Amino acid sequence: MSWTVPIISAGAMLNFLCLGMAPCVPLKGIWLFTPVSNMATVKSELTEHFTSEERVHRSKVSITGTGSVGMACAISILLKGLSDELALVDPDQGKLKGETVDLQHGSPFMKMPSIVCSKDYLVTANSSLVIITAGARQEKGETRLNLVHPLCKLIIVSNIVDVLTYVAWKLSAFPKNHVIGNGCNLDTLGIHSESCRGWILREHGDSSVCVWSGVNIAGIPLKDLNSDIGTDKDPEQWKNVHKEVIASAYEIIKMNTSWTIGLSVADLTESILKNLRRTHPVSTIIKGLYGIDEEVFLSIPCILGENGITNLIKIKLTPEEKAHLKELGSR
Repeated sequence: MSWTVPIISAGAMLNFLCLGMAPCVPLKGIWLFTPVSNMATVKSELTEHFTSEERVHRSKVSITGTGSVGMACAISILLKGLSDELALVDPDQGKLKGETVDLQHGSPFMKMPSIVCSKDYLVTANSSLVIITAGARQEKGETRLNLVHPLCKLIIVSNIVDVLTYVAWKLSAFPKNHVIGNGCNLDTLGIHSESCRGWILREHGDSSVCVWSGVNIAGIPLKDLNSDIGTDKDPEQWKNVHKEVIASAYEIIKMNTSWTIGLSVADLTESILKNLRRTHPVSTIIKGLYGIDEEVFLSIPCILGENGITNLIKIKLTPEEKAHLKELGSR
């Protein structure tokens, strides 16, 4: 049990303080768990003040939207211990409060992160990473440009992800390497990376392109073993694997499940906050690549680190694969 418990805010009159597994109760518009005076007395008896301490959040992550996708992202990030402060934003104060208190009560089983929430975007100030899972209303006269941390990155999860990533880049005026769409990171994870390497490019969903020419297991290209792999002439019909990956997205929507998306976003978050420089197929601007001259956001393999996207991987494509990729880029 820790005495350094964060205050959780949810709008002007919804402030919380929860200690361990103790229940929260309301008090004059402020939510407190039990008399603060008793807490202060016990703390003063337990510890001796030595010097002033200012808490520094090294890895603040903000999530807009507390729907199933937003909360799947939140719990996945918390369980991996990627953030020491998590901020949630949602206009629905009732749901926001409930989800936040639930996470706060579970914080003793994690690394005791500070969990704050509000319908006001002020709560996201100084974030290292902002994850957008849903659209949110903007209050009259509200401006957030002065709240943006200069090193902040955006991860766009909302569908249609490639289009909305482009919109976010245009509206935010962020550097192109700081705006990242979840893209095909989820599609490519359909095959365990420890066993097989392969990439899904272009648009997340029906129009995605599987780069069969580059698929390999233990460094051995499958194209060398089956020259027709992924084509209509393929006797083993490997292209059905790609079709099943696309179809699985509709099954996920039908069953209203979000954990896979949350884990995918946590995977991207880990690469950025820990500066792992791992390669992920995410949506980014690809103007100038593969014969595409327009400002188009599509999924291609990118190296992610603390500066967002640092490098784009130039995969060698067959003429057919290149044509498929360019087809969407020219729409």
